[in-house]
Amino acid sequence: MEKELFVKRFREIREDLHFTQVEFAEKLGIKNTTADIERGRTKLSGEVIKELLKQFRINPLWIYGESNQKYLDLDKVNVMPKVITVDGEGNDNTLMVNQKAAAGYPQNIQETGWQKKLPAFNLPLPEYRNATYRGFQVEGNSMEPNLEAGEWVLGKAMDNISYINEGKIYVIITFDSVLVKKLYKIPNNSSEVRLVSINPEYPPFNLAVNEIQELWQVNSKLTFSLNGNSENSILQELKESMEELKRELNSFKRKRALN
Repeated sequence: MEKELFVKRFREIREDLHFTQVEFAEKLGIKNTTADIERGRTKLSGEVIKELLKQFRINPLWIYGESNQKYLDLDKVNVMPKVITVDGEGNDNTLMVNQKAAAGYPQNIQETGWQKKLPAFNLPLPEYRNATYRGFQVEGNSMEPNLEAGEWVLGKAMDNISYINEGKIYVIITFDSVLVKKLYKIPNNSSEVRLVSINPEYPPFNLAVNEIQELWQVNSKLTFSLNGNSENSILQELKESMEELKRELNSFKRKRALN
């Protein structure tokens, strides 16, 4: 029955969109034609399900008969954590996802057993109360100089894409990757968001909202690379700020003298 249902609903989608089997195959990245899927000879792959969701807002649960909602409302895409673990006192744990674990995180996002194997701790600080936080290790250099490879960011769970603070850094969990980027809304386009790296060598790109499984707003980081260079950099920034302040004061004094 399950097999017959997904065949029927897949064919229904194609016919509703007025595509031939060849045209629909081309849209979905299927070789040649969708005929084998519609005859029940070939299963729907994860990539095909992803394209149906991305391009046409088709609810994967509807395809398999687990929901009566055929189309997803992109403004209500659920980006909340799929799994939350608690300590002995019932407080939310802060799970830590390192670079190696991040490779399997999108595929195991709803697997409680898998996530319970991740390191976890609880931060007894007021800034981390009344919300769920998760730690992710930064990979690559796309967010340098603010975030370096190997550092950790702590993100607060978001429940709705509509509540994002533009220009803030987020951890974005898609169906196949864990990304750390600045996030922006796109005017007159509610189906996509703009992802921007801090390192100018990495160009911005758009991401379909319905490809986001979870969203975490970064509000702090853990680093283990403090050194003399970092201290010198901070001192240099302070020195430059003081010099700028002096210039503004001198300019203000000159204007008063002329008046």
